Amino acid sequence: MRGAIVGDIVGSVYEARPYRIKTKEFPLFVKQSRFTDDTVTTVAVADALIEAYKEKKGLSMPLREKLRYWCQKYPDAGYGPCFKEWFQAEAAKPYGSYGNGAAMRVSPVAWVGRSLHEVQYLAELTAVVTHDTQEAITGAVAVASAIYLARTKNNKESIRSYIQQYYYPMEQTLDLIRPGYQFTSRTQESVPQGIEAFLESESVEDSIRNAISLGGDSDTQAAIAASIAEAYYGGIPQAVWQGAWQRLTPELKEVLITFERIFK
Repeated sequence: MRGAIVGDIVGSVYEARPYRIKTKEFPLFVKQSRFTDDTVTTVAVADALIEAYKEKKGLSMPLREKLRYWCQKYPDAGYGPCFKEWFQAEAAKPYGSYGNGAAMRVSPVAWVGRSLHEVQYLAELTAVVTHDTQEAITGAVAVASAIYLARTKNNKESIRSYIQQYYYPMEQTLDLIRPGYQFTSRTQESVPQGIEAFLESESVEDSIRNAISLGGDSDTQAAIAASIAEAYYGGIPQAVWQGAWQRLTPELKEVLITFERIFK
């Protein structure tokens, strides 16, 4: 979960033109670095898991409530128009999105589930509340699976093989993707690239640089890559985490502290 937040904050600056880049050489944090919808929705998922755990109830209802609560609290965090309409509506129903919003917020479930099957079940639940297309669900489940496999000490070859077998072909390296790659938030055109950014990384920081260097949906792809890297490399370096932590509000920090106390 920390990885998703760090990736989001670092990537926040490099998503929009004219700042989109095709290089790994850039400062991780600048004055304008901030958390966006990736962080807010990730915290919402974490908060829903906390409530479900404490109250010993299912996840779906708390998830709807927490997503609406946190997104209404931070209404200008950069949401897509359909999602913004969803969390502002009284009767919030899934709206058939193909976007990567479910994949960007899914990381907390990979630290809660006690088996790969449970993680995948929880990941689907977190997706369908808004993103009820198979494409969006697949993206969320694929990311959660990669995180779980990483935190349970599977090597990169095993993780790549699993993703290839069940989710995406993963046929292109970053060097092949990067030159012609353009911004897209569609799941099948952005999530595999985020996973590849992790697979070709040498560290958490390198996974973030890999993702942002594609010049696409920088904050979301960096959030995906770093969320897997956090699990694989055993955490976020303190210096990197501090750069993100100081940009969070007290209430966001409180959810993160509570989540880690219960589930890690």
